[in-house]
Amino acid sequence: MMRRIILITVAMFMAIGIFAQDEQQARTILDKTATIVGNAGGASASFSMTTSKGSTSGTISIKGNKFKAQTVTATVWYDGTTQWTYMKNSNEVNVSTPTEAQQQSMNPYKFINLYKSGFNLSMKTVTAGWEIHLTATDTKRTIKELYVTIDKNYHPTEIRMLNNSNWTTIKVSDFNTQNYSDSEFQFNSKDYPQAEVIDLR
Repeated sequence: MMRRIILITVAMFMAIGIFAQDEQQARTILDKTATIVGNAGGASASFSMTTSKGSTSGTISIKGNKFKAQTVTATVWYDGTTQWTYMKNSNEVNVSTPTEAQQQSMNPYKFINLYKSGFNLSMKTVTAGWEIHLTATDTKRTIKELYVTIDKNYHPTEIRMLNNSNWTTIKVSDFNTQNYSDSEFQFNSKDYPQAEVIDLR
């Protein structure tokens, strides 16, 4: 009986050790990815996004926490505080302060800031590289889970996000480093003189 208890205890400690090592490796991979994606001058990529409401595709420019996303129907600018969404069909610009989940839904690279706190990490090796699973430690958080697939060049290729009870899948390609000015991520009314600006803040 005692031998069985000892064996179970040893197995538990081994499992804890493997989990801790697994989490540390996942964090190391994300750290390397964040360094590449977080290039000081910025970066660009193409993306396609699928949600329960449909799908869209376009391009994105990023610099730190700032981004500009362009699709067939809309252009979104976010300067780290304020978001402007220009809708082509209605010629309207909605000004808002987006939530964490809203930022992630338009910026597939938002996870490079999210993983550093408030998430438990685990990972597995896949053909392309690694799939890292992030689980929120706070159940009240709007983003409950993230699956991030990262290739061997430390470029994210797919992000799957659970926002409340809905899954969003974002596939990313054509990643390139760039050198953007901060004005790239702000709406310029001179470029859209006829647009109606609606402040939702």
